[in-house]
Amino acid sequence: MTSSRTLRSGAILAALAVALGAFAAHGLKARLDADLLADFETGARYQMYAALALLALGTQANQRRAPLLLLAGAVIFSGSLYVLALTGVKVLGAITPIGGALMIAGFVLAALDVHKER
Repeated sequence: MTSSRTLRSGAILAALAVALGAFAAHGLKARLDADLLADFETGARYQMYAALALLALGTQANQRRAPLLLLAGAVIFSGSLYVLALTGVKVLGAITPIGGALMIAGFVLAALDVHKER
């Protein structure tokens, strides 16, 4: 992924995380039980972590592989939690760790690619 696409993706992901977090706090608080609301909020929090990482990685020219994994991981991890919270379909929780594993792999690749630079 190019630096400009990484920065753009990070900014969009961050904006959506703030919007979805506000939606949860104001629009879902009365509609969801505490556990499902916490799942939704976890999705928003980890989406923001990924967004901030993408914004940082977008400033590094050699970071091409990590942003893709972080973006895919955030979409799968957070997206599965959002859908789980809104639908109550618990089987979607089985997908969440795949997104988490992709995010972890993205952070590991980011570290390895920084080392390559030197």
